[in-house]
Amino acid sequence: MLSSARLQRMNHGSQFSAFNLRGDQYAKPIDPFLGVDHAWISGPTFPPHPHAGFSAVSYLFLDSETGIDNRDSLGNRNVIQPGGLHWTAAGQGIVHEEVPAEPGKTVHMLQIFINLPEQKQDAAPFALSLEAQHVPVIYKSGAKIRVPLGSFEGAVSPLTVPTDVRLLDISLEDGGEVAISVPQGHVAFVMPIDGEISVDDQSFDLTEPKAAVNLPQTADRLVKLAAKKGNAKAVMFSGVPLNQPVFWQGPLALASADALVKAVTGYQRGAFGKLHSVT
Repeated sequence: MLSSARLQRMNHGSQFSAFNLRGDQYAKPIDPFLGVDHAWISGPTFPPHPHAGFSAVSYLFLDSETGIDNRDSLGNRNVIQPGGLHWTAAGQGIVHEEVPAEPGKTVHMLQIFINLPEQKQDAAPFALSLEAQHVPVIYKSGAKIRVPLGSFEGAVSPLTVPTDVRLLDISLEDGGEVAISVPQGHVAFVMPIDGEISVDDQSFDLTEPKAAVNLPQTADRLVKLAAKKGNAKAVMFSGVPLNQPVFWQGPLALASADALVKAVTGYQRGAFGKLHSVT
């Protein structure tokens, strides 16, 4: 029987709303993902903040009204445009900020938190970017599948990332359906984005927000998605579980209590660096 996990509604002031999904103290049932926010952002919401021990990934949907002005303490600054993706591997620590690129317009995006293997959590931070036009796309009858991370049916993302994951952005026309093969060793889950999506014949939408988890259920490792009541959109995540504990403190997540203490004290003494002044 297909399992589901409730998506929590979250608001931060008047300019940030989201449906979020979080894993438990071992990131189950979405390991190696720690959490996903399906978010709408219409103004500066979160001040510059630290990350350590995992990767913070931003993916903008093509219908986003504007991009995200992204900057970090490594000196990187770029605008993530609709359809693009930015991966920040925080490692031993980084300071990060994202704000909508244009006032008065709303960003529609995923904020994805992906665990790093314990042996990579103390590595130097780095960032990767993927422009919208470089995201591979697969077209099927009644379906369009963007592949910003990982691979699907010969379409391979150009990014080489530190955790083995796949992200598929799936748009289905009314009556459209597609069978997605999940890579061997991956655990997968599906979040509805717009409309009503059928996942292995069970319906999901945002009126009763929940995600389909613990996929696939079948020996052939196929997950069947369909749009039976109008156009629908969903995202499918998969990855190889790390099976390691997660110790959180705010936006820091490490694999042991000692490593978390080290990260907190490092941030407090300025080891994560700081953002350059905006000119």
